[in-house]
Amino acid sequence: MRRADSVPGRRAATAARHPGPTATGHPGPTGVRRFGPTGVRRFGPAVVRRLAAGGADRGANPVELAVAMPAIMLLLFASIQTAAWFVARSTALNAAQSGVNAQRLHQAPSGAGEARAVRFLRASGGWLVGWDDPAPSCQTAATEVTCTVRGRSLSVVPGVSFPVRQTAHGTVERWTTP
Repeated sequence: MRRADSVPGRRAATAARHPGPTATGHPGPTGVRRFGPTGVRRFGPAVVRRLAAGGADRGANPVELAVAMPAIMLLLFASIQTAAWFVARSTALNAAQSGVNAQRLHQAPSGAGEARAVRFLRASGGWLVGWDDPAPSCQTAATEVTCTVRGRSLSVVPGVSFPVRQTAHGTVERWTTP
């Protein structure tokens, strides 16, 4: 069985139905050479017209970039600062929860919660700054423990700081009668 292209006379009929560039780069039926010898497509008439006219909007891209870049940089730094604030809040909350867990134990010594929160904050890195003044505080009542951690988030932009205050609560372990 032979393909349609291999039948004599069929090749010319197939080329007439499907006009296009030839493999050798000869002009197609419209007389416009569409592909060069290397297979790279040439510029269309619209591009040639635009370049020949001198381009009324030449140099517009750098101006647009100069106008848009401050807004892009502001959004970038604002998003990084927001992320730093959320990490600082999470660090403060985890330190407060750690302090509550230490202070709520049965017959825990006074100051165990503050010591655990301070140890956690020293090991957690510098996301929460200024936490040591005032230091973490824990108040113990008959049935409840409350620990509070205060500080500021790490600042990406100089002169900008956001306060962080997180509090955790827990019940004190104790013997009760059924």
